[in-house]
Amino acid sequence: MSGSVACAQNMAWQRRGLRPVSMAVNLSPRQFADDHLLQDIDEALAASGLSPELLQLEITESMVMRNVSRAIKVLDAIQSRGIRLAIDDFGTGYSSMSLMKQFPIDTIKIDRSFVRDLQEDSEDQAIAQAIISMGKALGMTIIAEGVETTEQETFLRDHSCDEMQGFLFSKAVPPQQLADLLRSAPRLVSPPLQPAACAAPEKPARRSRLKKSVP
Repeated sequence: MSGSVACAQNMAWQRRGLRPVSMAVNLSPRQFADDHLLQDIDEALAASGLSPELLQLEITESMVMRNVSRAIKVLDAIQSRGIRLAIDDFGTGYSSMSLMKQFPIDTIKIDRSFVRDLQEDSEDQAIAQAIISMGKALGMTIIAEGVETTEQETFLRDHSCDEMQGFLFSKAVPPQQLADLLRSAPRLVSPPLQPAACAAPEKPARRSRLKKSVP
């Protein structure tokens, strides 16, 4: 789903009486490198009327490591709008811990490759615990991707992972079914990513384009 479509869909759900929920959109490398990215973000929000606090943009480690100084400037500009930022597939890129703390990131998503064998692989367990501890120390929200078993869920919950996503909770569904899911099972909506529509963001200033499909 493209950024502009995601923003419009979110507002459509709200008009149907659903409470505001955060919408996460993946940015492609091409989009992140586009000089018009900030303009496209502003246009998508203005056209839909969506509150910036309800939008989260997800990028990968490799995208920000290509040009660190530019990435910091772009991410600062995005976050200054009240939009949340997440590092997707964390642990598979090349960033160092010393560099990660320079980026204005709100959320780290543990890559599914470290979750798949979590209940039996001691190395994956150690990596997951290290990512959770590091993220917590930096004040970030930690999300585990690809959670498919109750054993994985239990391990992550026991080690204070904030949120989880995966087939254990729901497979990918079209907008109408997702609306029904949100309406019937509000417990599946993750509280840390659901700021009140009227609330100010916790941290101040702290697809090409959002109008095109995210690959």
